[in-house]
Amino acid sequence: MNKNNARVQKKSRLKLLHQYYAYTGFYTFIGNSIKKAIIPIVGIIAAVFLIDQYIYNINDGLQKITEIFDTQYIIAIFFASESFLGLIPPEIFIAWSKKTSHPLLYLTLLASLSYLGGVISYYIGTSASKINAVKNYLENKMARHLKNTKKWGGLLIVSGALLPIPFSITCIAAGMIKYPLKGVLTFGLFRFARFAIYALAIFQMVG
Repeated sequence: MNKNNARVQKKSRLKLLHQYYAYTGFYTFIGNSIKKAIIPIVGIIAAVFLIDQYIYNINDGLQKITEIFDTQYIIAIFFASESFLGLIPPEIFIAWSKKTSHPLLYLTLLASLSYLGGVISYYIGTSASKINAVKNYLENKMARHLKNTKKWGGLLIVSGALLPIPFSITCIAAGMIKYPLKGVLTFGLFRFARFAIYALAIFQMVG
């Protein structure tokens, strides 16, 4: 009887959560974010395919990057990007990792640095909230993101880790609203899943 009551309570909680996310527009937000991301992603894939077929061999280009630029330099640029607003798409670096001497090792390193970059972004958010001028500027620029983080918390962090939603900005917002660091560390682990999933696709394209 107690087990049945526990199941009913669990179903009720899940139903209430579903209703809350539906009512507050979480599903719409995720859908719109994916739609916005699909067009540029498809465009980039199409452009890469056309360039590779008719203009320049992408594999050769990636190979030259590994030869010309120092590995530490590339990793430093990636880490800086993942820590400050995620300005460079991580997919570029995932493709680069395939051309290194140890693809899986460098892919794991990139995923780890991306995760750590999210933690740094979180602390940027907490620090920014203590400086009025910076706080006011970010609250104005990130008003919608801050509002969404307050509403959806951990689920938005998971979405930022997995989906084409800027992970760094999500973590900055979490820091600004003083979301528990433990939650960021836990939900941010989904970042590793994103790198693994994207690598499965990108590694097939990059010979």
